[in-house]
Amino acid sequence: MQMAVKRSSAASRRLSLAQNWYPQESDVDCWPSEKGTILRERVLVLSVQDKILETIERTDHLVSLVPADKLKWRLEVPANRPPASDLGHLMGHLLDCMAGFCAAFHAAFPSDLADFLEFRSMPVNQSCSPEEAKASIKLYAGLIERGFGGCTDADLARKIPTVFVPEGETLLTILLGNLEHLVNHKYQLFFHLKLAGVALTSRDIYKWRGAPDQGS
Repeated sequence: MQMAVKRSSAASRRLSLAQNWYPQESDVDCWPSEKGTILRERVLVLSVQDKILETIERTDHLVSLVPADKLKWRLEVPANRPPASDLGHLMGHLLDCMAGFCAAFHAAFPSDLADFLEFRSMPVNQSCSPEEAKASIKLYAGLIERGFGGCTDADLARKIPTVFVPEGETLLTILLGNLEHLVNHKYQLFFHLKLAGVALTSRDIYKWRGAPDQGS
């Protein structure tokens, strides 16, 4: 028998947003530019989008493998070092990584994606269950796909001011920085799950292309 678990208000909001908002085809495709034309110069955009969504999909897969009874498990480190995040908080930080993409797209397209501000209140960097994390991942993936929907290759070269670089960095640089952040913590989850006793292979973290899975 499964025990009923009382969810926090933050967790309930996470699940409510994810269950009640899904991207529509008209959102995900190409949204009109300010001139009313459809944006088509998107060869590089689609390549970057595919890689980011692929990384999110593999992250979602790893999250689905987190044992529900190991949310408090953490890597043991020397006493003079800061403690490692437990698995529950690590999943919460992965949500923060994905929220970074949404912040970048809102900064680049503040009018077209004005509703992205609503999702800034989504709880991140908090311990969550695999179910809660997967609900938020689905939501963020849809928002990120929407952000790419109106982006052109030329937009990737536009400079966007950030907290860290007020003079601005290209949108591509910001997106790649967020991807690096997500990839690093995706590997952290993979590594910690292995140490926690979960049987994994390289296919669990990578999307293999062509060659059969020989990984361990």
